Amino acid sequence: MTNLRMLLLYWGLLLSVVAFSQEKKAYVFFDKKGHKTTYGKLLRKSEKADVVLFGEYHNNPIAHWLQRTLIKDLQPKRSLILGAEMLERDNQEALDRYLQGAIDQKGLDTLARLWSNYKTDYKPLVDFAKKHQRPFVATNIPRRYANLVYKKGLQALDTLPAIERPWLVRLPFPYDGSLSQYVQMKKMARHDTENLPLAQAIKDATMAESILAHLKPSTLFVHFNGSYHSDYFQGIYWYLKRERPDLRILTIATTTQAELRRLDKQSRGRADFILVVDEEITPND
Repeated sequence: MTNLRMLLLYWGLLLSVVAFSQEKKAYVFFDKKGHKTTYGKLLRKSEKADVVLFGEYHNNPIAHWLQRTLIKDLQPKRSLILGAEMLERDNQEALDRYLQGAIDQKGLDTLARLWSNYKTDYKPLVDFAKKHQRPFVATNIPRRYANLVYKKGLQALDTLPAIERPWLVRLPFPYDGSLSQYVQMKKMARHDTENLPLAQAIKDATMAESILAHLKPSTLFVHFNGSYHSDYFQGIYWYLKRERPDLRILTIATTTQAELRRLDKQSRGRADFILVVDEEITPND
């Protein structure tokens, strides 16, 4: 009888764990005021936008899955243009050749500088564009130029040959160092230098310029970038609105929390939609 009782207790505990696991959510969407919302509402709002800035955590599988889900659901309803921070302007020619079928993945690997997680996280987005014959824009400044700004300041770009100038935003570009995201970056710099936020800003400005250069009437540009580049309606968003105040831009931010019942106070106002993922799902790099 004792053994039977123990067996029943074991199965009861097991069923409780299973039930808890099934109820535990991997992610939740909140709006900018901190109210819970749904993917369905995000999709409906995205359908009406000119630009969607999908801010991700680069190592977050939920964010990458939802990126693929979003463009798949938008494809039948809008004429899409896709673009990403993870591909740099001087790799556009190689990317176009891949999209046109002139080179295969091995050829793209050889000709372009691809991130280490490209094949798992960004190749599905590029291949979606290829399958549906949609443009995919390499929006970002080549990293070597951003690093040059960080190390030597904007004046170092004056030495660039004319052939390389199209790979970055037209100079001089506007910069507001009082924006909170840039202020935060300056605090992160070792010597309180303006060069770190300037290096971030030239990325933001280049990506915004790339989006505007390829955006066409009646199209929807879905852009994938690290969340910091568009959080709090700054970064890419700020540059887009500065040039085109009329644009309907929807922003998505990604963050992680240990508990998903409510949005952490500091994340309120971070974006139109905030994707909150259980922190156990994002690997620690």
